[in-house]
Amino acid sequence: MEDMISIIIPSAKDPHLQKTIDDIRQNALGEVEIVVVLDGTDQHVGGDVVKLLNPKRIGMRDTINRGVLASTGEFIMKCDSHCTFAKGFDLELVKGLEDNMIVVPRRYKLDVEKWEVMDDKPIDYDRLGIAPDKIGGAEWRSRARERRDIMFDETMVFQGSCWIMRRTHWERLGGLQTEGYGTFTQEPVELALKTWLGGGKVMVNKNTWYSHKHRKFKRSVGIDSEETKKGNAYSKDFWVHNRWEDRVHDLDWLMKRFGV
Repeated sequence: MEDMISIIIPSAKDPHLQKTIDDIRQNALGEVEIVVVLDGTDQHVGGDVVKLLNPKRIGMRDTINRGVLASTGEFIMKCDSHCTFAKGFDLELVKGLEDNMIVVPRRYKLDVEKWEVMDDKPIDYDRLGIAPDKIGGAEWRSRARERRDIMFDETMVFQGSCWIMRRTHWERLGGLQTEGYGTFTQEPVELALKTWLGGGKVMVNKNTWYSHKHRKFKRSVGIDSEETKKGNAYSKDFWVHNRWEDRVHDLDWLMKRFGV
């Protein structure tokens, strides 16, 4: 549907899911469609939502894919099931959102016990790095200091807990791949690098924000460490060795663009 944002929320036994849904409804000012995909465990979901259930766990990647397939909006937004949002976040995020682009809001940390945004400074940029065992992003504080007054700006990669793109871009990317990556890991790396190396851009919009559960609070479900290790290794090999056939740039182009 034109101008509508479909918000995909993958969830597995998350006790904060309903609070996240309620927060979206309270703070969205435009037309939004909330698509909740419960992975392996049913639970009550209140409010005006599209609810899907995976009877058996299929993992976050295919859970997101399934949610997008069931959605109808022109814009696709994904968020984790433990987030809060600024008033009017939805209208702000579509400003300047071009076809071949992913946009993320400014990110704060959320105390899920108090359901309050923590006092820490927001995170605006993530820097792509290559470690012995993986390729991934980390907070880029120096870029945040140097570019603090640029409110709509390029970032190399993002955390993955909230992003938005046009449906046409999602279709161009082909959704999230499970082959090699497995069911969970490296979602933001795949999306960011396919966007950048495919000729698009990844942007941060500092004119709005969301908050995401701080890492000190435990996960609602466990992560398969062996699968994660294999997914990280696959992703590093895939991107470092420029194995994506649809790229218009190599990884080295991106590193030089950002001076890393």
